[in-house]
Amino acid sequence: MKIEMIIERTKTGYSAYAEKYPVYTVGKTLDELKTQMIEALNLYFEKDGKTIFEKDLKISLDLPQFFEFYKVINAKALSERIGMNQSLLAQYIKGNKKPSPTQTQRILRGVQQVGSELAAIRFLL
Repeated sequence: MKIEMIIERTKTGYSAYAEKYPVYTVGKTLDELKTQMIEALNLYFEKDGKTIFEKDLKISLDLPQFFEFYKVINAKALSERIGMNQSLLAQYIKGNKKPSPTQTQRILRGVQQVGSELAAIRFLL
């Protein structure tokens, strides 16, 4: 069972709520938020005898929040890699424009491709 959690940035950190359950929590950092999400979900499902783990979460966020969480991803380099105008991607990241579903998938595929390539790298010892 995958439980979708929507994450939003707040003035004091982050908040998250479950898409299909009455579960809401907050945290100062992403790691704290994940811990709080699992705790809140386990409290909710306690009566059913279910235990929720991090692997059971499907975390959803918008483009500005994604780039806020993963500052290590260089938007300029990503835009070049996926063949998107750098200025347009920057507007999506800043929240000035909302990407279409097609553009969102294009960006997501580019990020996932980079992730797959990074996961396959091995360093010589």
